[in-house]
Formats: sequence, C-alpha cells, structure tokens
Amino acid sequence: MSGRAPGGGGVQNEAVESDFTPLSAEQARELRERNPSVSPWWVIGAQLALGATASLLAWLLSGRPSVAWSLAYGVLAVMVPAAVFARGLSGRLSSLNPMTATLGFLVWQMVKWVLTLAMVIAAPRLVVALSWPALLVGLALALKVYWVALKFAPRNVKL
Repeated sequence: MSGRAPGGGGVQNEAVESDFTPLSAEQARELRERNPSVSPWWVIGAQLALGATASLLAWLLSGRPSVAWSLAYGVLAVMVPAAVFARGLSGRLSSLNPMTATLGFLVWQMVKWVLTLAMVIAAPRLVVALSWPALLVGLALALKVYWVALKFAPRNVKL
C-alpha cells in the first residue's frame, strides 16, 4: 500500500519535506531594514502632484478649463477613495489579528471601489461641460502613479 487514503486523492502519511525556513528575529529585522514599506500617503501625495500638474498642462494645451477640471476630477476619483482606504487600514481595528486585518482590507477595498464608482457616476452632475476623455486620462494617470510612486518612493535604507 502506498500510504494514501482509499480513493487515491487523500493525504500521505509520510512526512513531507519543505523548502520553507522560518526567519529568526534578527533576520526578519534585517529584511525589514533592507525593504522598508512605502507610506500610502506618499503615493496619494504623488497622485495629487501629478493631477495638479496634468490639469494645468491640459488647461494650457486645450485652452478650455472644462478639460482641466475633467482631468482633475478623474484624478480625484482615484485619489479620494485611496485616501479613505489608507485611513481605514491605519485604524486600530484593522491590525488586531490576521483575521481582522484581512477582513478590514476586504471591507476597505470594497468601500474604495464603491466610492470610485459613485464619483465617476456623479461626474456629469458635478463637473460643468464634462470631458469624458479627459476624465479617463485623469483616472489612468492616477492609477499609473501607484507604480511610479513605488519606484521613486523615499526609502530609509542604511548603507
């Protein structure tokens, strides 16, 4: 008999070797020092800076303030929900234990999606002479900032 439960799909009785090796406290500390986390507020600040710059550039190039406002609103439709998400995850309840952290992440992610969708749906009522292409450019730019901000984020690395 091969040590498997009847039916062929069961658990083996033999010990399975794993390549996983837990880190010591010192190794974990060194890993955190080499790879510091990036503040979500850094990313949100980068979105704000890019949104303001892109809106001003859109106004100068198009000569139409409605294009600039539409682009800015697109950036805000990503930035404001991201700020709510970051604030929600920084609360005490979101870090009590792994289960509440996971649940908190899922809940705040859903809040972020719903708020983004609500802001996009409300755009025609809030932005005079809305330009959908400009709004979509603003959305795309703000979403791309996540990657750029992570690449250029300040890190406290000791050499």
